[in-house]
Amino acid sequence: MEYYEILGVSKNASPEQIKKAYRKLALKYHPDRNNGDKASEERFKEISEAYAVLSDPEKKNQYDTYGSTGFHQRYSQEDIFRNFDINDILRQFGFSGGSRQNHFFHSNMGGGGNPFASYFSQGAQQGQGCGSGGGCHQQAKGQDMTYQLTVTLDDVMTGADKSISLRTNGSLQNVTVKIPQGIEAGKKLRLKGKGGPAPDGGIPGDLYLKVEIAPHERFTREGDDLVMTAKVPFSRACFGTQIEVVSLEGKRFKVKVPPGTSCDAKLRVKGHGLPRGLMGERGDIYVRICIDIPTHLNEEQEKLVRTLEAAGL
Repeated sequence: MEYYEILGVSKNASPEQIKKAYRKLALKYHPDRNNGDKASEERFKEISEAYAVLSDPEKKNQYDTYGSTGFHQRYSQEDIFRNFDINDILRQFGFSGGSRQNHFFHSNMGGGGNPFASYFSQGAQQGQGCGSGGGCHQQAKGQDMTYQLTVTLDDVMTGADKSISLRTNGSLQNVTVKIPQGIEAGKKLRLKGKGGPAPDGGIPGDLYLKVEIAPHERFTREGDDLVMTAKVPFSRACFGTQIEVVSLEGKRFKVKVPPGTSCDAKLRVKGHGLPRGLMGERGDIYVRICIDIPTHLNEEQEKLVRTLEAAGL
């Protein structure tokens, strides 16, 4: 879904131009003005989703950085519409806030469900777009569910396909989940129709997999950067040395430790951290220097340290 094309604006459009474009389209495709026309309803959903992203500076930046595919791998429908008050926006555009509008976006948002479900089901109950008899029936949707999915830094680096087992109607079902490159902890992956069953043969809910990153033996993650700690003896910190850094892919680098390097200094290996989405640049590796102070000294070492102490070191 290309949001700029949906609203008919350029990527350099100002916030006011984006708002003006949305207002024009919202007035044209609002369901209350189209007698329940399904094509207009779908169009209205699309332009509202586009505006929810492009009117939010952080979401817009993510969309511009990663593109449509990368953005949707990071943002679920719940993420897209979080903190987006459609009722307030539509009131600004001249809609008075009838019973349908007052229920807009208030259904299933806690579980990441369809934010338009309540809005259009309200219309169905009132007979709008259901024929003169008002007898259309809105099928109930099953409960959305959220599970935790643990992935490794290697999965984040390359992307991966994970097989998970789901229990559906008392039986186990194996499902493959695609882990996108660069995914962050806390993001949710959506499996449509894999949530709770619906009563009376309705639409099943969705399953959301909340991502957690497993600890790594060498690296910790800071955004798209990888940070590791290297112990350097005091003498080598004084005179300078080289240490070897091995990336997640197994590439080896010689990193120069300058003379006089202090504890907690950071040395950088540029461009060998985690990917920033499918097409983005990679972060860096940072080596945090720790001066290795021995806890036990032999007799010769103690004499040398005493000499250094006497010399003011």
